[in-house]
Amino acid sequence: MSEQLAKKTLKEKLFIIIFEADTRAGQLFDKTLIYLILLSLVVVVVDSIESISAEFHFSLTVLEWIFTIIFSLEYIARVYCAQNRMQYIKSFYGIIDLVAILPTYLAMLFPELHALIDVRVLRLIRIFRIFKLTEYVTEYVHLGAALAASRRKIFVFLSAVLMIVMVLGTLMYVIEGPANGFTSIPTSIYWAISTMTTVGFGDITPKTDLGRFITSIMMLMGWGTLAVPTGIVTAELASSRPEQITTRTCKECMSEGHAATDQYCRHCGAKLPDYVHD
Repeated sequence: MSEQLAKKTLKEKLFIIIFEADTRAGQLFDKTLIYLILLSLVVVVVDSIESISAEFHFSLTVLEWIFTIIFSLEYIARVYCAQNRMQYIKSFYGIIDLVAILPTYLAMLFPELHALIDVRVLRLIRIFRIFKLTEYVTEYVHLGAALAASRRKIFVFLSAVLMIVMVLGTLMYVIEGPANGFTSIPTSIYWAISTMTTVGFGDITPKTDLGRFITSIMMLMGWGTLAVPTGIVTAELASSRPEQITTRTCKECMSEGHAATDQYCRHCGAKLPDYVHD
């Protein structure tokens, strides 16, 4: 444990270890949680296979409870050491942490739910644990920053795409008509979106020569449509100013992504705690 960390109180030490990953203890904590999250997801996926679940149901249930107890203790520790506890509880990751453990307790405390909803639906909610991985991988922070910086360009691009599919969808409604499956303008717009994104479900197809010609143009346009957002984000990633981004967490708004030299939170302006690292 670093000398800086040793001088902190127990609550401050827990905060740095649990919410940050710039110390050896914090990195070990995060790596351990990543493995536990992945293993818990494997249990959920395997338990959904009927033949395996029938044979190993008890063992899988025991493993599920072990993971649930571990994540419950982690959640309690996070609430305990967070300076602004309600801010953490209401935050994105706070909600994800709660949703990751809640279904197991609900199935136990409210057996009558079995009469209303299949237990497998509750199991599916446990897949939310995968979102916890974003909390421990620094690259997600960089990608999120690039997406945020390019959001206006992406919005303008999506607006242009929306106008194109509305115009061409309406045009196809006029050309093809209800007789060929284009029963309304919203249905025609749905067809235009599926065609332009190169999905092409085939549930609605043009029958006239002019309609097929417009469809061919939209398919060719679809290639560029898929490439533009990727290019925008890639350019933003390439041109972003390099700086040492840390996992130092603001105690007021619980946000991360601050540089080592930052003194105040980039999101709420609160004074940041001292940067502790090994």
